[in-house]
Parts: sequence; C-alpha cells; structure tokens
Amino acid sequence: MKLWDVVIVGGGHNGLVAACYLQRAGLDVLVVEKNAWVGGAATSRRLAEDVTYSNCSYVCSLFRSEIMRDLELPRHGLQVIGYEGGAVLTRSGGYLASYRNHDQHRREFARYSARDAEAYDRYARDVTRQCRFIQPLLLRTAPDPFSFKPRDLQELLFLARKVGDLSAAEFARTARFWTMSIADFLDEYFETEVIKAYLALSGIIGTALGPMSPGTAYVLLHHYMGDVDGSVGAWGYARGGMGAITQALASSFQAAGGTIRTDSEVASVKVRGGRSEGVVLAGGEEVRARLVLSNADVKRTFLKLVDEKELPPPFLDRVRHFKMRGSSGKVNIALDGMPDFPALPSGSTAVKGDLHFTDTVERIERAYDDWKAGRWSADPFLDAMIPTTLDPTLAAPGKHFMSCFVQYCPPKVEGRDWTDADRDAFAETVVSQIADYSPGFRDRIRHMEVRTPRELEAEVGLTEGNIFQGELTFDQLLFNRPVPGYAQYRTPIKGLYLCGSSTHPGGGVMGAPGYNAAAEVLRDLKRSRQHMSPAHDVL
Repeated sequence: MKLWDVVIVGGGHNGLVAACYLQRAGLDVLVVEKNAWVGGAATSRRLAEDVTYSNCSYVCSLFRSEIMRDLELPRHGLQVIGYEGGAVLTRSGGYLASYRNHDQHRREFARYSARDAEAYDRYARDVTRQCRFIQPLLLRTAPDPFSFKPRDLQELLFLARKVGDLSAAEFARTARFWTMSIADFLDEYFETEVIKAYLALSGIIGTALGPMSPGTAYVLLHHYMGDVDGSVGAWGYARGGMGAITQALASSFQAAGGTIRTDSEVASVKVRGGRSEGVVLAGGEEVRARLVLSNADVKRTFLKLVDEKELPPPFLDRVRHFKMRGSSGKVNIALDGMPDFPALPSGSTAVKGDLHFTDTVERIERAYDDWKAGRWSADPFLDAMIPTTLDPTLAAPGKHFMSCFVQYCPPKVEGRDWTDADRDAFAETVVSQIADYSPGFRDRIRHMEVRTPRELEAEVGLTEGNIFQGELTFDQLLFNRPVPGYAQYRTPIKGLYLCGSSTHPGGGVMGAPGYNAAAEVLRDLKRSRQHMSPAHDVL
C-alpha cells in the first residue's frame, strides 16, 4: 500500500490551494473528494440545456492575488471579469444604482441626498482604513496570545505595532467598528433609507445575524477587502463560472505532479497513538499518509471523521459550541431571454452587476425575524446577478443564467428537517419577489436549481449550510477561530491539520486558510517556503 506524504480531505478551493503549495514544495500529495468533481462550493455545472450554473459561490473578489500569482492560475485558464456595479430597485418604482467609479457613485447618492453624497467620501475613507488594518493579517497565522514561543511573541509584536500606529481616536473607531451593528455604523454617516439598505447588505450576507445585530459591521469589511485587477473592493465574474477558479487550481496542482481522486468520500481519519495515519474511505479502503489536512469544517472533521475518544473533552466541548447556524440559500435560474426591469433606465449597466430588491434596513431585519422563528423569509433579501451579461460562455446565444443568493434560510424549518415541498415553497418566495420588479419573469424561466441548507450540507458538506464554515463574529476570529489554543491550523492529533474556512481568516472564496495551513505544515517539516509569497513571514 502506497504511503503518501499528505492526503487532503475535500477538493474545495482551500484544500486545492494547500495541495498546490505542498506539492510544489516537493511533497507527494493526494486530494480525495467525495463528489465526481472538485470545487466544493466553487463549482460550475451544466444542469440545464445550454446553461452553466455557478452552483454555490457566484462572484470573485476575495481570492488573494498573491495566491493567483504564486500558482500561475491565469496560465491555467483563470480569467476574472470585473463588473460595473448594480442597483437596488425600490417599492416606489425607483432605483439606486451603484458604480465602481467613486465619483459616479457619489453623484448617484446625490440624487437622493446631497448630505449623503458628502458623507460617502468620509464613509469610503473610514472603511478603507479598516481594510488596510485587516488585510496584512489575512495571509498570516494568528498568534496564540498565551504562548511564549518566539514566533507567537513576534506576531503579537506585529499586531501591537499595527495598533500602535493608530491614534487614540482611530483605535476607538476600530474597536467600535469590530463590535457594532452595520445599522448603527451606517446611521453615523447616512440619512437615506435606500442608501443604508444598499450598504447594509454586505454586513449580513452569509451570516445568521440581522443588520441591527452587534458584529455585523465587521462582516461588511470581510466583503470589502478583496480586489479585481488592483481595484480594491471591486467584484467580478470568473469566466466560465466560479468553478473556473477550482479548475485552475486543480490544473496547477496536477501540473506540479499532484493526484486527485474523485468519488472518494472519507468516512474517517485513522488515528493511532495520538497521531493520524491516513484516512478510511466510505468503501472501506485505507489511504495511508504521513500527514492529513482536512478541508472539511471543524464540526464535520472532529464530530464525524475523528473518533471522539481521540480528542480532549475540553476541545470537543469547544467544537460543539462553535457557531455554524446556516442562514443562506441559493436559487439558480435558466432564462430563455434577458429579463426586463422597467425601473432601470434603458441601457443601464446595473443589470450587469448585483440587483437587490430590499430597499430599507427594516425590511432586512424583518426577514431576519423570520429566520429566528425557524422560517425562510417571506420577503427575502436577494443578491441577484445575471453573469451571462458579461460572460457569454455560460449560455447559448439569447439565453441567460440568473444567480440568486438568498437570506434568510434556516438549517431546519421550525425545528424539523426540510422537505421537497418546503424547498419548492422557498423557491416560490424568490421567484415572486423578482416577478414584482420584472413583468413576464416567470414566463422566461426554463429551469431552476434550488439549494437550501439541506442541499448545501448534503452535497458540499457545509454543516447547517453555513457558507463560511462558521460565523464571522468577533468571538470566532483570529486566535479564537476555530478553538482557542488550536487556531494555527494544527489540532490535538499530531499530523492532522485543518485548512478550511473554519480557520483564520474565515470564509469566502479567498484561499487564505489553505495558504496559511500549507505554510504551517512546511514550517513543521522544516521545508523551504521560497515558492510562497513573502506575506506569511514575520515582518
């Protein structure tokens, strides 16, 4: 039986990122994936005739440019197409457009409020400052504040210097920002409801919190700190769908000599004497490896794949209390033509970006109230996009694909499991809302793929359907993610590492957890990291 240097559980984007770096460092790496395809939540699949869906994740921005360069992903087919903006359509029949150009965006705000247009400069400046504070921490391992190891002390000193660079007023603003609600944060800048609703949306996407919940201001930041072609905060479509990212990663990995096995679900991690020895597949086959990296979330890894007798009880207790709480669904729609939105001016670029139909913060909060009661939102927040307006490879000429990310959608319906009838009723709320703003929309529908947390967990392996593998609240960030004392990708079992979004810096198609985990493995093996960007080294 072959002994691999590394076996990676799960072919999602973080697992593939870690695999690429470890393979390039000279290790013999195997990726095992339960589905017939790799990609995890970043996949492209043709489920309807002549239309390719981005099944789960749907836009690109957070993926780190350092990783893209290191792994030569454009050479392996990855192309990201930046889009211009989008719009909120209001119940009164109006609209608020958004633009990538700051001045154009500001002028759009001025249509509603001269005061808000002036405040937008201050808002953009303050959010950019927060992005600059957090971005250098993404490709760094979070220090253990209770460790006296030289490297942890160095990282703590790095953090202290960053904090020391802030004035007293800036430090106070930063501390408030990380803990306050997105609604309170926006109230300090703006007076117009539709503007606040538009900006609040990034504070609740993928999170089981409402806009008035403390901690949602940071979630907004998590969505702002990416870039497309050097444009910070911009978003784009991966040409060919989000699966183009993971296909490029898989190609880069295989070009370096790596091996991928699909249709190979892992049933358990084999542990002996407190050390991992490989994995056991669902069919009973054992795959031996010196090291195991799990791209599964922390709960799936330690509550399903590892026998609990191998783990310290306090650690298990913290894992059980790690917050997942899925809150999102996805509806992908194949259309026989471009839908019409009469509220938008003819030729508006907004249809090429994200379209929202929730025009007040109160509507978002009421949608969250439904989730708290265990129901999908009767009036949901939709992030609706039509990628085929910029990427014609996704559909036949004249056909279109609409991607609808939906908040809020509970992991269980009033305490019970989802049924197919529930799923269909959930989809109807989505279609009904779009049809209110787009006459004739229903008649254009050719096919739909509906994903509730039930489908997200069953197919992608996301516990409770949580797209970030754990909430991005302040108590689950940095050295607390996923468990204090085990926030550096290592686990209580020697040779077993985590590399998924349950670890620092969290979720989104970012690649940083996989990058950081690979760096820690190479550090433990005393292997060179010269093929990695220097972002991970202590400054």
